[in-house]
Amino acid sequence: MARTLLSALCLLVGLVCFPSTECWEAPWFCHGRECPVYTVVQQYEGFEERNYEMSHWITTDVASAIKSDLKDGFWKLYYFNQGQNSENKEIAMTRPVLVSVKEADGMGEQKVSISVFQSDTDIPEPNDNTIRKTVIPGGTVYVRSFGGFASDEDALENVQQLREDLRAAGKEFVENRFDAAGYDAPWDLINRHNEVWVLAP
Repeated sequence: MARTLLSALCLLVGLVCFPSTECWEAPWFCHGRECPVYTVVQQYEGFEERNYEMSHWITTDVASAIKSDLKDGFWKLYYFNQGQNSENKEIAMTRPVLVSVKEADGMGEQKVSISVFQSDTDIPEPNDNTIRKTVIPGGTVYVRSFGGFASDEDALENVQQLREDLRAAGKEFVENRFDAAGYDAPWDLINRHNEVWVLAP
């Protein structure tokens, strides 16, 4: 995997009300932008257990997690939000930008995609056929957070630590996949927030 999984997210990229839920106070690291709705189930030493509501995203597959591939994928999604869609509709950017990695298994290949959250469920059709609308079902997500300008090594170390902590806590989780969530623009120099996510089965 390339050296810039979460740092690439930095280059890519309050009170929030949704039709299906009460208004909720988004966490500080959403920086006043709309984010997927969740509740904290429990805070553990080193990780957080969250229950997310069903959420809508636009997604494109990328060749790898190297910086150039992630940037290419992000710009496709960015221009979709800027009006390159079937309705010429401009859509405000949200948080986070999510990179999903399904790790290689045996002779299989690693699969990587990048997604941008959509707070409005009435999503226009993409003009670009490499972009798809996706729905992430509600469910349990285990999250480890860390600060700074994150490198790829930081992301992998935090995924490994999260998995170790989950095993120690007796939690079952999806073994061959993780997500990296980026919340900050490159000009945000302080109070940076990065996350790695591991899903419950």
